[in-house]
Amino acid sequence: MSVPKELETIRLIATQHLTEYFTHFIRDQKAIEPKLYEAIEYALLNGGKRMRPLLVYLIGEMLEIEKHLLAPIALSIECIHAYSLVHDDLPAMDDDDLRRGSPTCHIKFDEATAILAGDALQSLAFEILSKDPNLTSEIKVSLISTLAKAAGPQGMVGGQSLDLSATNKKINLDELNQLHRLKTGALLSASVSLPCILDNRIKKGELSNILKFASHIGLAFQIQDDILDIISSTETLGKPQGSDDESNKSTFVSLLGLDGAKKKLAHQHEQAIQALRTLPYNTNNLATFTDFMVTRTY
Repeated sequence: MSVPKELETIRLIATQHLTEYFTHFIRDQKAIEPKLYEAIEYALLNGGKRMRPLLVYLIGEMLEIEKHLLAPIALSIECIHAYSLVHDDLPAMDDDDLRRGSPTCHIKFDEATAILAGDALQSLAFEILSKDPNLTSEIKVSLISTLAKAAGPQGMVGGQSLDLSATNKKINLDELNQLHRLKTGALLSASVSLPCILDNRIKKGELSNILKFASHIGLAFQIQDDILDIISSTETLGKPQGSDDESNKSTFVSLLGLDGAKKKLAHQHEQAIQALRTLPYNTNNLATFTDFMVTRTY
């Protein structure tokens, strides 16, 4: 399934802003060793669904935030996401050779360069936020703190650690939910919560429901990934099909069966839509995004 037309327009704008902002930002840096620069650019800009930047822009659209204020947030989150993929693909982690239909960073370059590119992307994420001239110091601190928590041991990295610990083990559904709320959900939630920091008009109850929406789509995203790992192909996914099963990892499909995983996906989808319905904003595009999350084929 292709990206719905109304979302594709916003996704293309987000991708264009990412490329322009990254290029402009890098030009302001002192000389970067050419091989490292090439690896950073390859990891960040070589394809990808851009779901997190798209979500940043959709939340910004809902809140009527100017797009130039969203660009550094979208890029910083995508830098964290790209670094996590580079490191996840390493031999010491998931040991994958294919990502986004192309060789993984350590295959394209070498393992040491891939590690350094991931390290660089992580630090760039926070430098981008700290240097943006359109953000106040107070907002910068809040953005950096929120992203750091989402990316660190209480978020994505913590979830990855749980994932590694669970390999070759049978874990229960509650443990799997927690694993993916951190590993996948934390950064998707950050894609929602960071734009909200720019709008001081949001009421506490509204923010709570926006974050509830983020939590449900984070889990839905992972459940659909687990389903696609079984029913899709390597060519469609752009990464090895069946890799979770081959690595002996617990997934929503392995715990619930394919039909059970689809039911859980439908429940998370409905809960996300219900959260959107409580909000006093135009959430049509966010609803379309949610529908796409649970019907995508890649």
